[in-house]
Amino acid sequence: MTIRVVVADDQVMIRDGLATLLTAAGDIEVVGQAGNGREAVELARSLAPDVIVMDVRMPVLDGIAATAEILGENPADDAPKVLVLTTFDLDEYVYDALSAGASGFLLKDAPGADLVAAVRIVARGDALLAPSITRRLIGDFARRKKRDLPGGAVTELTPREREVLGLIARGLSNAEIAAELFLAEQTIKTHVGHILTKLNLRDRTQAVVFAYQRGLVS
Repeated sequence: MTIRVVVADDQVMIRDGLATLLTAAGDIEVVGQAGNGREAVELARSLAPDVIVMDVRMPVLDGIAATAEILGENPADDAPKVLVLTTFDLDEYVYDALSAGASGFLLKDAPGADLVAAVRIVARGDALLAPSITRRLIGDFARRKKRDLPGGAVTELTPREREVLGLIARGLSNAEIAAELFLAEQTIKTHVGHILTKLNLRDRTQAVVFAYQRGLVS
């Protein structure tokens, strides 16, 4: 299955370079390019891509606002996955991107192979954060007060769902969780769907944050 991608970056050379890199992967097709956040929103509507690789700092409409607008317009199951790609390793960008619904956050100094892998990961519904960001993010979220926490009550989850949530927080994919628990991958997908619904969470990224905030993993 070909992954249809829109690349949004205000710098033409970087945008073209990213498009060339992704197209060379074979299973990825760059169907559109946007020079600002507003164009990204319009291409999301007209092209319905699987993934949008989104820069943060762009004119007219920045990448965070564009992400919020795109994901606010689409039902969760049909929404494009947004992978935020930026030069700036700033906490505020990470938090804002996740709050806007981004599925991944990667720095532009990452190897090209990491970008290709990240597009594939978010396309299949998993979450991805740059390794340098993950631990800092988790630590900060874990210190926040419980009144700021998203989602519903942990008590709504079955013991198996809590177990699956803990493994999601450890960064395991559905296939890896299935192997760990000796269950079918489809069964894990069902558990993940129930977890997100019961906790009123948007995606696996929020599930990871939720698990650390509630002390389900350490």
